[in-house]
Amino acid sequence: MKELKTLLTKQKLYFDGGFGTLLQSLGLPAGVAPEEWNLTQPHKIIDLHRAYLEAGSNFITTNTFGVNKLKYDNYEDYIISAIQCAKVAKEAKPDSQSFIAFDIGPSGRMLKPYGDLDFEEAVELFAANIRVAVKHGIDCILIETMNDAYETKAAVLAAKENAKLPIIVTNAYDQKGKLMTGANPKAMIALLEGLGVDAIGLNCSFGPDLMLPIVKEFAEYSSLPIVVSPNAGLPIIENGETKYDISADEFAAYMKQIANLGATILGGCCGTTPAYIRKMIEQTQDIKFMKPSPKNHTLVSSYTHAVEIDNQPILIGERINPTGKPKMREALKTNNLDYILQVGVKQAEKGVHILDVNVGLPEIDEVEMMQEVIKKLQIVIDLPLQIDSSNPKVLEKSMRIYNGKPLINSVNGNLESMEAIFPLVKKYGGTVIALTMDEAGIPETAIERVQIADKITKFAQKYDIDKKDIIVDPLCLTISSDTKSALTTLEAVKILRQQGYKTILGVSNISFGLPAREKINTSFYNSALENGLNCAIMNPFSIPMLDVYYAFRALHNLDTGCKDYIAFASQIDIPATTVSDEAISLFDAIIKGLTDSAISATKELLSIEQPLNIINNHVVPALNQVGQKFEENTIYLPQLLMSADAATASFEIIKNKIPLGSVEENKAVILATVKGDIHDIGKNIVKVLLESYGYKVHDLGKDVAPEKIVECIKSTDCRLVGLSALMTTTIPAMEETIKILREKFPDINIMVGGAVLNKNYAKMINADAYGPDAMAAVRFTKTYYSNTSV
Repeated sequence: MKELKTLLTKQKLYFDGGFGTLLQSLGLPAGVAPEEWNLTQPHKIIDLHRAYLEAGSNFITTNTFGVNKLKYDNYEDYIISAIQCAKVAKEAKPDSQSFIAFDIGPSGRMLKPYGDLDFEEAVELFAANIRVAVKHGIDCILIETMNDAYETKAAVLAAKENAKLPIIVTNAYDQKGKLMTGANPKAMIALLEGLGVDAIGLNCSFGPDLMLPIVKEFAEYSSLPIVVSPNAGLPIIENGETKYDISADEFAAYMKQIANLGATILGGCCGTTPAYIRKMIEQTQDIKFMKPSPKNHTLVSSYTHAVEIDNQPILIGERINPTGKPKMREALKTNNLDYILQVGVKQAEKGVHILDVNVGLPEIDEVEMMQEVIKKLQIVIDLPLQIDSSNPKVLEKSMRIYNGKPLINSVNGNLESMEAIFPLVKKYGGTVIALTMDEAGIPETAIERVQIADKITKFAQKYDIDKKDIIVDPLCLTISSDTKSALTTLEAVKILRQQGYKTILGVSNISFGLPAREKINTSFYNSALENGLNCAIMNPFSIPMLDVYYAFRALHNLDTGCKDYIAFASQIDIPATTVSDEAISLFDAIIKGLTDSAISATKELLSIEQPLNIINNHVVPALNQVGQKFEENTIYLPQLLMSADAATASFEIIKNKIPLGSVEENKAVILATVKGDIHDIGKNIVKVLLESYGYKVHDLGKDVAPEKIVECIKSTDCRLVGLSALMTTTIPAMEETIKILREKFPDINIMVGGAVLNKNYAKMINADAYGPDAMAAVRFTKTYYSNTSV
């Protein structure tokens, strides 16, 4: 819809506000999903849409947040009815500038490898909704409240592949400025701009006051219109009713600050009403529209963070590549993924910023192997990856499943190459390495290489790919066959940097065929840095190469207080290694999330140590260290879960060697997502961690009635219950569940968690503990059983 695409960049626009919370005030019973009223009470849905239009909203959002075919066999009926309600409401203001936004919320399941939903299954889940919506008439697609970068990507691809409508994406950040799976705003900006959506931002979680720092980061890095739809603060209970702690006037005042920061599409989420939206519009409509401006940030990203290619030199680890590496070649041929993962982990420990991944061997299926290696690497490390292949099919399949915005190696000035690679970058996003060669080969002069870079950049513009998303490799050829080649490459690097390009080199190519290659490589690397080189594909196990990197940064005022150089210099006596043939310890295997290594280490330890000693001296200390790192924000949820999986695999082997009842398994926890809520991601994460510590978990699933929990307590005699809720509309069901459990079991202990909860609210609904994350649930369980006889 061209009119709306244009308006997004021409004027301020306003979304509507909360829906489910308002429907409850209109009589929606606790535990009943808001979308049920699409079919049973459509007039109330229409009235609410009209109220938002009367308040001044430009967008009315369909009541489809919780609809998908996993939840409803007749999901199409819910979607069609929701769209019809929006259309009827819109007809009441035919002359208004109003649009129907088709609402897509999270699936309620966690994607593999952390959950059980395959990426392509997620894409199809969202696609099924979108196909129905497009058929029945919508104006744009709103993907909202997503707390996982990977699920966000699945939804965006579904929208791109099944509609030609504007795509607006808002994610739900926590108070640390991260999604549940670890992504920060910069990472999401890189991902979503790469995917080519039309507007991005944030919604839900908390009020506008706490969103201000996150909005500032969006304003700094986003070239797209910024959308902000906060809650009306945090939930509280007054006279038995759930309310929010920010008034309409306070909300409007904060939204004025947010508009002045550069947000151009404003709305509300949980707890906001037409009155909130009306006051917000009154406060912000006269603020001068700030047209989104292009930001010249070259970014690649993983599922947690973005790496910016700018003034700081960037190290790209080259060791996952079979060329000249017999062990890597053998690992690829024998599908020894554990060895490949260890190479990746070791390079990450050496401080590289990006990992190159090249699995090209004629003896293997490169397409399948590249996807498998990428998936596995993204489990154990959080670095962005450079997908390195000359095969466009390998690149396409890998770019599709990659969680983030990858670095693509590579395109060149050959027309066939550009026509194959740039459509992939357009669809999936990525920063691409441009090799300065074409049909005529590699030019002899620096100027000619720069001209090829210009040609590639101009061609990329046909696909709306900016110069900032191209990193030029002017190619270094070995001086053993042409002693002038280094000078030509260095000159090309210097000219390219002067013309605003970012640059990259495979540094070790310069010394091919010569003895003592490291001496040539380090000298050349230093010269390249002095000429403006941004990125070096290099061997991070080479101490002399790292000497150059750290010394250059210290000498060029790129290392505040020389702290990185000092830390590096203090370790220079530690020998650099690749991957040792010595088996990795159980402790390290758990810390790094290497399940196969954990299994091998456990079996070896069982031959020399008592089973309980292994648990107490290896497994639990490793889990505790991982938990501490998670709470210190030095690792994120995916790494936490992979460490838990490694510990669980170890525990399963140990458990078979010790008497029944000797470990924590006789200490149990009942977990459930409350009635009306189908989102069980948080509950499942808690389950994984508790089981990794050896606790027995009675998982009752999602949308669980209080009566089912009561029966489980009776049958198991377990007195520790964990309740989860994601949706604001299901909080009353959680409160009712707690009330019933306390009436029937006065000695019950209840911990609660979920995105819509906080410590004070948990206390108000009479819970014993609130868990802001899964580790908090583990701590409470430990404390409970340390004070309880079992």
